[in-house]
Amino acid sequence: MSILSGKHILLGVTGSIAAYKAADLASKLAQAGAEVDVLLTASAEKFITPLTFQSVTGRRAYTESDLWGNEAHVLHVSFGKTADLLVIAPCTANTIAKLAHGIADNLLTVTALAATCPILIAPAMDGGMFDHPATQENLKALQSRGVLAAGPASGHLASGLSGKGRMIEPVEILGHIRLALGKNGKLAGKKIVVTAGGTQEAIDPVRVITNHSSGKQGYAVAQAALDCGAQVTLITTPTALTPPVGADIVHVNSAQEMLEAVLAESGDALVMAAAAADFRPAHAAKDKLKKRDGVPQIELEAAPDILKTVAGPGADAKRFKVVVGFAAESQSLLENAAEKLKSKKLDFIVANDISADDAGFAVETNRATLLFAGGLREAMPLMSKSAVAEKIIEHISKLLE
Repeated sequence: MSILSGKHILLGVTGSIAAYKAADLASKLAQAGAEVDVLLTASAEKFITPLTFQSVTGRRAYTESDLWGNEAHVLHVSFGKTADLLVIAPCTANTIAKLAHGIADNLLTVTALAATCPILIAPAMDGGMFDHPATQENLKALQSRGVLAAGPASGHLASGLSGKGRMIEPVEILGHIRLALGKNGKLAGKKIVVTAGGTQEAIDPVRVITNHSSGKQGYAVAQAALDCGAQVTLITTPTALTPPVGADIVHVNSAQEMLEAVLAESGDALVMAAAAADFRPAHAAKDKLKKRDGVPQIELEAAPDILKTVAGPGADAKRFKVVVGFAAESQSLLENAAEKLKSKKLDFIVANDISADDAGFAVETNRATLLFAGGLREAMPLMSKSAVAEKIIEHISKLLE
């Protein structure tokens, strides 16, 4: 996660049973390359120790006693001026009230008052407390000042009640952190449309023709665009993946549905990372085909060509300023990719050899070559799909300039 690499993140932890999740969040941030300083309130120490955070971040964790230590007169000011983001997770109703009314009676709240960086809170509280008018008014006051809120979720609470108040999971908070850090990135104000996953073409109400695409590369492109501040629409087929926080999600199944979804959009760039079907059954059976009736004869027809419709000859050039395609090939990789680049009139195409064990479908890595309309080619070594996505977004950003 290059967006987190080298970033100074303050993580405030308050008195909630959800404090144990904060340790996981701190670990994820540190693993992503962030410098994480943890500030625990006295109540938070009732649930989790500073040593836990020191163990996962490799940095000292700060407690209430540090407010009155040798560095007390500069510690909160230093944190407030040097941090890229202050995250308070979990953030109790009590701390939300203090922040809303400018009460600075502990190290965390005095740091929040001195902070010049964005603030993100992840509320966590028990039954009825989140919906209470006082909490809602306090949240509105904070949000009017630019404080970001992530969650809470509904579900089983510590008291045994069910309702809204659970802190969202660390991986989701991480998505909100990335969104906050990328807000003013190089693609701020730009709209990027990304397609992902393998389409499903119905044979009957039960069976489909599909492919091995996992959607991982498309989802990575959507995340990379969000990291750069873009508004992102992700048009996705059913996958096991969790959509990136902040993306507008459009769910589709077939190539026809994907075409209609793409045509309903416009923006600065389209990244067609989905593996859309080339063929589909000419006629889908109304009822489930039965084995007892013998092996069915399935007639295929061409599925709609999404890229040709959107970017090919005669297409509306105003719909997208930049169009990027993908070529997943098992033979003659560069030749087939070059032909697709030209026939679909793309700005560039991402070619990858799906016959390689460490690239293509399902795996976490890719080995791609970028072919540009002007004739340039850029061969990339084996790298994570996230790194490939960042390269793609980097080139889109240059083209939009």
